[in-house]
Amino acid sequence: MAATEWLRARGRDRMLGPMDFTTNDECGLLVEGHELEPMILEPWHPPYYSELLEGLGATKVMDLLMWRLAMGELERGDQFHDLIHQAATNAVKHGVVIREMRKRDLDAEIGRFMDVYNEAWGDNWGFVPITEEEVRFQAKNLKPILDPNWAMIAERDGEVVGAALTLPDVNQVLARMNGRLLPIGWWRFLTGRGDIDRVRVLALGVKPRFQHLGVAAALYVRHVEVAPRVGQLWGEMGWILEVNEPMNRAMEGMGGAVVKRYRLYELPLSAP
Repeated sequence: MAATEWLRARGRDRMLGPMDFTTNDECGLLVEGHELEPMILEPWHPPYYSELLEGLGATKVMDLLMWRLAMGELERGDQFHDLIHQAATNAVKHGVVIREMRKRDLDAEIGRFMDVYNEAWGDNWGFVPITEEEVRFQAKNLKPILDPNWAMIAERDGEVVGAALTLPDVNQVLARMNGRLLPIGWWRFLTGRGDIDRVRVLALGVKPRFQHLGVAAALYVRHVEVAPRVGQLWGEMGWILEVNEPMNRAMEGMGGAVVKRYRLYELPLSAP
């Protein structure tokens, strides 16, 4: 059955794209930032794709933003705005502890991350709850590149209240392999990981009932502490919905800048 027929059979008259199955996957058409290299789990498209889609009658639904943050370029150089650091200190006073995800207990950590993800993003436009099967599939794929320094859990009195997952940008290494594992691609991958100097902040969220405690700020500050220690001093955060004013203002207040923009389109389905 064609996609349009499948959608009509379910009472839908519009198609949303380009995207994978849900907004939990890679989605959006790159409309700004073509000159930049794509980071891990970021799609890249030729600039003329938007003209093709719009020529077919597709119209914009939502833009997804990627923010660049770099040590030395933050609001206070290597520090965020004082208010963020004060909020992080406040979180500690409320008993919030930030720790690394435990690779040896990864299955349980995945469940904890999933709970935070579904609560923290539940009210976002286009949100679809992530399933345990999806999380475990992604965890299996990401485990070889997961760095415990960048995988964070926030707890309070033993309860998980927030989480952040940041990935070293292995695209920097994969690009040197020219798409080949053999004969020496594997060697380039193993020896090149130490040259990775950037990261992708894939997800950072706090359960709604704990968002007043400064947990997000504590997770932000932990990133600033980790970056110089591991030598990965800049990265991109997102995507973030263009209508998510609190998060976008937070990125702006940290000294960030929007460097890539992905667009979701909708296309009316023709009559059967």
